[in-house]
Amino acid sequence: MAAPPRFTARLTAADALTPNVRRLTFTRTDGQSLAFAPGQWVNACLPCSGIGGESVLRRAYSIASPPLGADTFELAVTRVEGGPGSTFLHALAIGASLEFEGPQGFFTREPTFASPTLFVATGTGFTPLRSMLLAAVAAGSRTPTHVILGVRREPDLLYRDELEALTRAHDWLTVTLTLSQPSAQWTGAQGYVQGHIPAALAGLAVHGEPHVFACGLQRMVSTTRALVRNELGFPRERMHAERFD
Repeated sequence: MAAPPRFTARLTAADALTPNVRRLTFTRTDGQSLAFAPGQWVNACLPCSGIGGESVLRRAYSIASPPLGADTFELAVTRVEGGPGSTFLHALAIGASLEFEGPQGFFTREPTFASPTLFVATGTGFTPLRSMLLAAVAAGSRTPTHVILGVRREPDLLYRDELEALTRAHDWLTVTLTLSQPSAQWTGAQGYVQGHIPAALAGLAVHGEPHVFACGLQRMVSTTRALVRNELGFPRERMHAERFD
C-alpha cells in the first residue's frame, strides 16, 4: 500500500471551542487545495523537538471542516492531561508550520447521501460528523438528519452556537444536546447519548430507512453499535462507526 501523501501547513488561526478543546485552522503552504471525503482524518507529524523524543510523533485527527476545495482545514484538539501530542498542539503558535500525512480513512458520507441519517457523537467525536453535516449543507441537501451530541457539562458543548443556528436555518435538521453531568440550571436533554437514540431513529424512520454514523470513545461506540444492531435490529450496512481510542 502506498504511503499517504505528505504536505506542510501553517497554523493561521486558533481559538477555544471549550475550556479543553482548541480549534486549529491550518493553511497549506503550497497553496493547493486539500481534497478529502467528509469524515476523513490526517496525521499530524509532531517534531521531536516539541515532544522530547527521538522520532516524529504522529497523532490522528479528524478534519472538522467540510471539503470545499480550499487550501485550509480545521482540527479540534482535546487537551489530554500528560498527553504529549495535545500539549504540543495546544501550545502551537500562530504562524508555526507542521507536516501532515493524509487524508485517509473510510468513515465517510457523501454530501448528497439520500437516506435519513442519525449522527451520534461525544466530545470531539463530533468533528468528522461536523464535516459531513457542513458538506451536506453546502451541497443543498435536504436529507432528514438528527444530531445527538453528548458531553459532561454545559461548558463542554463544542459548536453549540453553530448547531443551533443550523437548526434554525434548515427544517430537515434536528439537534439534541445532552449532558451526562448537568447543572440544576440545565433545561435540555440529560443522560448518555444512547438513551436518546431509539426516539431519534423512530422520528427518522418515517422518511425511510435511517443510517447511523457514530463517533467517539470506544465504550460509547460499542454500546451504540450493540443497541442499533442487536436491540433495534439494524443491518450492518446501516451502522457506521469510528472510535478515537
